[in-house]
Parts: sequence; structure tokens; C-alpha cells
Amino acid sequence: MSNFEALFTYIHETAGKSLSAQDKQLLMVHFKPKKLRKRQYFLQEGDVCRYIGFITKGSARTFTVDEKGNEHILKLSLENWWLADFESFYKLTPSRFNIEALEELEVLQTTNAEIEDVLKQIPAFLEMSSVINQNYTIANQKRIEAAMTYTAEERYGDLVRNYPQFLKRFPQNMIASYLGLSRETLSRLRKNALK
Repeated sequence: MSNFEALFTYIHETAGKSLSAQDKQLLMVHFKPKKLRKRQYFLQEGDVCRYIGFITKGSARTFTVDEKGNEHILKLSLENWWLADFESFYKLTPSRFNIEALEELEVLQTTNAEIEDVLKQIPAFLEMSSVINQNYTIANQKRIEAAMTYTAEERYGDLVRNYPQFLKRFPQNMIASYLGLSRETLSRLRKNALK
């Protein structure tokens, strides 16, 4: 499956609407393939997020570094996920985050101006965008609730249920950071889960 076929399938499945041949051609004009090496940055803190990317291969993490040098992972991303600091992308303000490739990464990326054009011209893309925004809002609300009220065991259990692929694709220290746990706590939780 080509990179663009992955995007076309994602749009169709998310929006529940088919893309015309003209829609597909327009997407291929507006989205450009980009490859990043492992550890290469898609975005660095302080830069304006000029691109939004759709992952067709590989994984990435969105993180920030505090004044003590500790990393805090906000998001882990896999194939068929979108990459961007959306606040920086839409408001054209400097980003507070880094987005780093964790494996060889292939994305289809576009600019703010181009995505506006796509949203106006392709009804299925507009519908997909609406569904994604709803899903992100719900996911972020759940993430905040989990951080505020869930025990460590509940946060780990929630991850296992909702994102089991994370356990295979991401190192333990990153999963611990994503869950807001120490590596030791995560190790203990994993051992208990295996019993």
C-alpha cells in the first residue's frame, strides 16, 4: 500500500465518505512525502509548527523538557496518527514541544494554508477533520481525568486496554513518562499484571 493509499483509506474509514479521483489528486498535490531518520526532529521547541504530518510508517513522541532537564511525554504516535503541535500550527506561535522520530518515520505533510484549501475542497476531509477533533477532545479529557484521579494501576490498565500496541513499540522509560510514573513503578505494575 502506498503512502497515499494509507491516507485515502484513513480518510474514508474515519469520515465514512468516499474520495473521488479528483479528491485523491488534490490530496497528492497538497501533501508531500517526507522521511525522517530515527531521533530526527519533526518539530523542535521554540520553532513554529509549519507542517502537520500523517504517519504512514514508524513512530514518534511529542515531549517537553522541564527546567531540571526531565522529559515529559505528552503523546506517543504510530501509523495512521497525525503529528503536529496544533496550537503552534494553527496560531503560528512558537511551540513548547519537541516531536521526535523514534523509528524511521515516513509522513505525508502539508502546511497550514494548504490544509485550509483541502478542507474547503474535499468534503470527506472536512468530515474526517471534524471526527478527529471530537476524538482528540474526548481523549484529552480522559487523559486529564486519568492524570488527576486514576491510581498508577488504573492508568497502566487503561493503557493496556486502549493502546496495547504501545507496549510492543515503545521503550519502558517512555511509557513510564507518558503515564507520569517512575520506571520502577511501571516495572512493578508489569510484573503484577503478569501474575
